[in-house]
Amino acid sequence: VQLQASGGGLVQAGGSLRLSCAASGSTFWRYDMGWFRQAPGKEREFVAAIIWSGDRTAYANTVKGRFSISRDNAKNMVDLQMNSLKPEDTAVYYCAARQMSVWNEYRIKNQYVYDYWGQGTLVTVSS
Repeated sequence: VQLQASGGGLVQAGGSLRLSCAASGSTFWRYDMGWFRQAPGKEREFVAAIIWSGDRTAYANTVKGRFSISRDNAKNMVDLQMNSLKPEDTAVYYCAARQMSVWNEYRIKNQYVYDYWGQGTLVTVSS
């Protein structure tokens, strides 16, 4: 599966952005999806994930209550709604896909279980 992330940009602190990830192919529904981010000089970190069926999600503590992940299997899309943005949310955001598997909230946060990655979209939050 090929992934294309979009929706990044420059926003003031407290503002909102919605990232989208478009997937190619007819088997999108077979993949659990995740969002990760990498800030300058830092390791890539987990942001959010959603199970293939859409009825289970997981979030990093740093974004819980502010970000919301959703998916539309009919449109091959996964979105990340980001509200109450902070300067520390500034990063390149990546969407990722892994073959559907038993949901495990520890493993789903591990970037190494994902098989496919998009190219990233830059989010800059100004103070």
